[in-house]
Amino acid sequence: MPQPQDDDPVTAIRNIGPAMAADMARAGITTATALRAMGADAAYGAMITAGTRPHFIGYYVLHMALQGRPWNDCKGAEKAALRASFDALKAALADPLNDSAFERHLDEIGTGRRR
Repeated sequence: MPQPQDDDPVTAIRNIGPAMAADMARAGITTATALRAMGADAAYGAMITAGTRPHFIGYYVLHMALQGRPWNDCKGAEKAALRASFDALKAALADPLNDSAFERHLDEIGTGRRR
């Protein structure tokens, strides 16, 4: 297997395809080296901040990709822990002032945000 190069695109990492690469590029993440240096949480947070709609599957796929594992290898307690991390990341990045009145009402009655 060839050694990764500093300028390898993010798609050089298993499980990262063109759609996720485009989301990363909007966040300024264009190389595999930069992605590895950031880590999954910081990278996904940057993607959300840049306009990517948060989705749990994309979040855990990124975690699996950086571990060199198949995207669907996440199960059980590990998946539950990643879900808690994903929810915390979304909550930390949420800006209640930008939520619609409808979303604020849904949050008030406990159904949560749509993100």
